[in-house]
Amino acid sequence: MESWSVEQVCNWLKQRNLGELVPKFREEEVSGAALLALNDRMVQQLVKKIGHQAVLMDLIKKYQQQKSGLESLTYCCGTASQKFPEVVSGKNLKSFFARHKTLQWTSSYALPDFPYDVKCILAEKKSPDHSMRIRIIEFLQADMTKYLEGSLYPNSQQYNIVVNALLQAYPFLDEDGNGFLLWKRALKDRFKYVRRPIEDDEQVLRNKCKFGHRRGQSRKSSFAENKLDDVQGQVEEEPTHLKGSAMDLHIKWLNQEYMKTQRNWEEVDNRMNVTIEIRRKMIRDKAPLKDILRLFPFLRCPYQLFREFQLLTHMDIYKKTVEILEIYSENILSLYVVRNNPINIMLQENLKQHTEEDVLKYMKMTAACLLLPEVFGDDSSLFAAVNEEVKAVTPVMEVKNPFNVNSSEFALYIEREELAQLDNCTMALAALVAAFHVFDIPCPKRIHRTLNFLESLVFEVSNPASLP
Repeated sequence: MESWSVEQVCNWLKQRNLGELVPKFREEEVSGAALLALNDRMVQQLVKKIGHQAVLMDLIKKYQQQKSGLESLTYCCGTASQKFPEVVSGKNLKSFFARHKTLQWTSSYALPDFPYDVKCILAEKKSPDHSMRIRIIEFLQADMTKYLEGSLYPNSQQYNIVVNALLQAYPFLDEDGNGFLLWKRALKDRFKYVRRPIEDDEQVLRNKCKFGHRRGQSRKSSFAENKLDDVQGQVEEEPTHLKGSAMDLHIKWLNQEYMKTQRNWEEVDNRMNVTIEIRRKMIRDKAPLKDILRLFPFLRCPYQLFREFQLLTHMDIYKKTVEILEIYSENILSLYVVRNNPINIMLQENLKQHTEEDVLKYMKMTAACLLLPEVFGDDSSLFAAVNEEVKAVTPVMEVKNPFNVNSSEFALYIEREELAQLDNCTMALAALVAAFHVFDIPCPKRIHRTLNFLESLVFEVSNPASLP
């Protein structure tokens, strides 16, 4: 791929149903070597649609893994001029090193040497108090800045790598399965806090101008439509052209479009992108779920729920969930702990009535999904209500007739209200995991082992949780 011409790259895109990207790739003269050197920011500039961004980065990543595994940064520096002649010339040099710095983080990032008092707390395996948490975050932020050679803008993957390293070294910091998101949010907030007073850094000033940074905004608490302007005032870094009535118009359009049978999905995507900051602010400030859904009803659509998850994590949750169940379903069904479970018994009875390979696979994946809490000894009522009423307040699947191909029904409930109808159990499971993240809902302790297993695979943790 390194020696491909621009036209060869364009043909490769067409073969993978990415033909829409061809004109832009031709315009920017993206050869094979340049393609392999693309980083997250460059992909976002080249490719407008989130789905295409995810597919392109996934294809590049798979090619790199198939080639020869991750190479160290030192090796890449020594052979760069021979292997990547187009990448290391001129303006692409910085992106080349940034990309391989990220690869090096993935394979060899090591936590900093914490101060003595922090080491003592961690050695005792005690949950740190607020001040000690701040100390840990400060040292992680300083260490990341060193790796980034002074930059104060890590990407999502780098945040994930550092937080994963912290929780792998000190599992007791995971806090009932919610630690990843809590520590990642604290680390991002620390970078934000450090950037705020800076007046002489070119990168910081450029981003402040780009996002219309404003000071002195007072905090307000209403989330109703007639207070939308007040909520916007709380957002520290929002595009300057989205204020007041402009945001009202976007939200009004989304609500009107939601009521239509034929929807303009491309425009829905655009307007959901534009309004994401105000939506995330509402969720962080614990606005009532009914208010969030009233303003942004498209979050009830599985596609938009998955897309919101991907905007936050850069992960395709549905694709990951399918892969997880395809890999683990047979192992789950063979475990002794689920052998006499009513769901497994129901599955075996239904398997006898069908011979089609696709139907059998569908049934097994459905059963494996529903049996996960049993495998980990968790409370299945907080995971799925099978042929019974939903009682949990946290996100939970409602499943009716799971093995009847013609009459099965799957839905996601939050606060005992139906959020969305789903096509199958795999999609329902993906929606369940996504809902905890998108709506920032704490994971119940009685279900955290099951969700921790799923999330470790979704987020590609280097040492994922395993089946008992």
